[in-house]
Amino acid sequence: MSDIQTSLSDFDLPDMDVPDGARVVVAMSGGVDSSVTAALLKELGYDVVGITLQLYDHGAAIQRKGACCAGQDIHDARNVAERIGIPHYVLDYETAFRDAVIEDFADAYARGETPIPCVRCNQTVKFRDLLGTARDLGAEALATGHYIRRHRAPEGRAELHAAIDPSKDQSYFLFATTQAQLDFLRFPLGGLNKTQTRALAERFDLPVAAKPDSQDICFVPDGSYARIVEKLRPDAARPGEIVHMDGSVLGRHDGVLNYTIGQRKGLGIGGRKDDTDPLYVVRLDPEAARVVVGPREALAVARLRLSEVNWLGPARLSDGPQPVLVKIRNTMAPVPARVEATALGDVQVLFDDAQQGVSPGQACVFYDPQGGGSHVLGGGWILRDGMCGPDELAA
Repeated sequence: MSDIQTSLSDFDLPDMDVPDGARVVVAMSGGVDSSVTAALLKELGYDVVGITLQLYDHGAAIQRKGACCAGQDIHDARNVAERIGIPHYVLDYETAFRDAVIEDFADAYARGETPIPCVRCNQTVKFRDLLGTARDLGAEALATGHYIRRHRAPEGRAELHAAIDPSKDQSYFLFATTQAQLDFLRFPLGGLNKTQTRALAERFDLPVAAKPDSQDICFVPDGSYARIVEKLRPDAARPGEIVHMDGSVLGRHDGVLNYTIGQRKGLGIGGRKDDTDPLYVVRLDPEAARVVVGPREALAVARLRLSEVNWLGPARLSDGPQPVLVKIRNTMAPVPARVEATALGDVQVLFDDAQQGVSPGQACVFYDPQGGGSHVLGGGWILRDGMCGPDELAA
């Protein structure tokens, strides 16, 4: 035990901001990250309780590999809990997960949007429902294996900051975390990279030390989201026309759910003789079962509107435009923009430079431009209506 404790000094571990020996519930998915989180907090002297959520039918789950919250993952989480000597519980959240995540996922695709179910899961099932369960168990905090940092601001507010390791940073997926939730949540791995996490797993002798990271959306078999959407929302698979922006019909498709904004390959059209540049999906019209294509410049968006905005900044949006750095995709570098409340009561984002490939249903996440842009100021969901290009904005 002393050898392990000595090894911890080699790592940038967070100030948990929780009394010594307090009870901490750890959300254990069965993967390396959450397992190390549980083992680490146990080693640091906390009263750790592990909870794993069963999110979909166990009969189907035991046949799924490579995704979180499947049968094997529940088994792995239980083995880790036994290895480190903590109580472990499996809670059936199948109904809540179906209502809040799977149904929302299908609805979004039926609306011609590209959803992010992992954000919805964090926003509802994990950071709302599980957080309440942790409180009921007398915990002082709920800890997860997410790669993001939680800091205490000088005035006492808890803040979200991007992880130290940019390649593992999950701040984009946690923009919907509210201030009340952030007061109760802890993220012990935010100062580590994945290599360090796996090194800790080996030093704690965890049975999942070499387990690969999950890649799939957990409830989507073989990565075929279209099959799920078609089953739940058959109308989204209604065939229709592929139309150029000028109104000419270029081909047909087997459902708007098979297309995303900005898509260039796999359109199923040969283009036109007068087209010298490739065509991209620029708009989806699910009501008319129509996929609209056009040149790359037609993808440019200078302004967009957001729904369900979560604002964590110290200033109020009603006080006037706030300068921010913005991500409209997890993999992009943040770009300068302004976010502001409008007279209509909604929130809009104006980019300093127009952005391409903005997809309705995705998240628009704000970062503070001060201090290197690590401080997460919140975000919202991109609406299909309200996006306009540079020419429209100038007019």
